[in-house]
Amino acid sequence: MTEAEFAEITTKLFVGGLILYMGYIMYRLTKESKAGKFGGFIIFLVLGFGVAGFIFKEVLISILG
Repeated sequence: MTEAEFAEITTKLFVGGLILYMGYIMYRLTKESKAGKFGGFIIFLVLGFGVAGFIFKEVLISILG
């Protein structure tokens, strides 16, 4: 395994872990702030755009790549 392959695999693995952790943080933020259903929806929608951007970028790389 080359250094570039290792870097690619670990980057995807750790960024995926960070995405899951961010989802947990958004859930706790929604519960602790008592944001309600609409507030929780807005929190997940706005903060979820970053996750969607990362996934979209990976899909584009694999399609064009």
